[in-house]
Amino acid sequence: MKANKHIIKRKRRVISPLTIRIMVVNLFALIFLGGGVLYVDQVQNTLLQSRIDELVKDANIMAGALGESATDDPDTTELMIEPAKSILTRLVSVTNIRTRYFGLNNELLIDSRDLNINNVVVEDTMPKKLGFSDFWEIINREVSIIIDKIQKRDALEEYHEVENEMATDYPEIMEAFSGEVSSRIRRLSEDRDIITVAVPVQRFRRVLGVLMLSADTGDIYLAVQDVRLTIIQFFCAALLITFLMSMFLAKTIVRPILKLARSADNISLGGKSDIPDLSSRNDEIGDLSRSLKDMTEILAKQIDAVASFAADVAHELKNPLTSLRSAIETMEYAKTEENRAKLREIISDDVRRLDRLITDISDISRLDAEMSHALKQQVNLTAMLETLVDIYITTQKDDLPQLHLEIKKRRFKLRDGKISPYFVRGLDGQLGQVLRNLVDNAVSFSKKDGNIWIKMKRRNNMVEILVEDEGIGIPIDKLEGIFERFYSERPKGEAFGKHSGLGLNICKKVVEAHGGEIYAENRTDDAKNIIGARLVVLLPIADN
Repeated sequence: MKANKHIIKRKRRVISPLTIRIMVVNLFALIFLGGGVLYVDQVQNTLLQSRIDELVKDANIMAGALGESATDDPDTTELMIEPAKSILTRLVSVTNIRTRYFGLNNELLIDSRDLNINNVVVEDTMPKKLGFSDFWEIINREVSIIIDKIQKRDALEEYHEVENEMATDYPEIMEAFSGEVSSRIRRLSEDRDIITVAVPVQRFRRVLGVLMLSADTGDIYLAVQDVRLTIIQFFCAALLITFLMSMFLAKTIVRPILKLARSADNISLGGKSDIPDLSSRNDEIGDLSRSLKDMTEILAKQIDAVASFAADVAHELKNPLTSLRSAIETMEYAKTEENRAKLREIISDDVRRLDRLITDISDISRLDAEMSHALKQQVNLTAMLETLVDIYITTQKDDLPQLHLEIKKRRFKLRDGKISPYFVRGLDGQLGQVLRNLVDNAVSFSKKDGNIWIKMKRRNNMVEILVEDEGIGIPIDKLEGIFERFYSERPKGEAFGKHSGLGLNICKKVVEAHGGEIYAENRTDDAKNIIGARLVVLLPIADN
């Protein structure tokens, strides 16, 4: 139920969180580009300072010209107004800057607005049609208002035109009377400021008056606005491209991943195991698709194997249980002690068979987990076989056929002169179980006076282990079937229930988990008659 809710929640997402992350990462670089708008005011301040420097330069030139040409005596204390007006008319017509001259009595003596200067003003009265550029200008204006609010422009004194202006109305003029150059910036309107520069007019270091030049900053503001507009245009274009690229990445990354996730959810709910085939993509998503598909197939095979194993176990357990129940039910009708003894023997055999089955089922169930989690190490097969044979000879000497151990020597020796043993990489416990099962199988098919040969040699890059006996051999059509679960074909006279039919199946699982191979064949004489069985194990060699 929880998984079902999880799937519904995923399907209801309007936009994938991974898509949002892709867009955020792509937008991160644009933040610096958009942030450049905030630093345009630094450019504006630089332009304002340049304008002040230019005004000071122009004012000094004008003041120098007035001091030299508008005086008639080196000792004069005032300018000649008419020559001064003539000089300013010529200079202002070039600079087009409003110029005012204040005398020592603080009165405004000359104003360039009152001079006869030919300035032509052209007014466009044609109605203006709104176009695409106007759209950008509107955006630029609104962005500028927002930026100004964010940055909080410097609080400036408001500029007002005063009737009958006097020098005392302007602090910069009063500072200039002392022989210093002074300037001020005042607020003219919402988007324009005005710069005033006051310089003293001197004759041989004697101050004759003050010249004040003023200019508005409308052109600077427009230049800054143009820069802001350019940045905004680039930002919008980059934003659009980033959005399209993010959606493209979302389509090529997020959607396939979402398809894979939904397919996995469908499988977890018992639906069809249909993983989208994206293996044609030569990227990580293609790798993920292949891995999920392979994993799903392996899990499906494992589930089928578990189901088959459960069915086989149920079948094998049912036989002794049926026999046990029948014997117990028949016990009531047994009239003689001999019959009851036979029934007790049957019950005992069934119990032993059940115990053997349960033990082997537990071993094979535990085998897969042990093989997948255990750490493989170097295993000395030479020492393992020698030890195993010694144990068999020591513990089962009276009941054991003759064991012959033959290990073909390696081509090279160790530094101490001893022959190098055969090494494989694996789990010594499981490999030891394989060898014990093979020897036990050979012993069960051999007579007491028979022979069993255990041989080991190298075949190419593999270690070959042979276990041969002199038993009845293996039916030709069962050379592969003997490795199946619960297959058991025992010699005549062997006690019932002694074997579960899982020994060789365990051997096959262990050998294949070690990257090896196991198979069976019959030993034959020159006349092609079967004289015994041979079990062959091949394991990848690992030189120590």
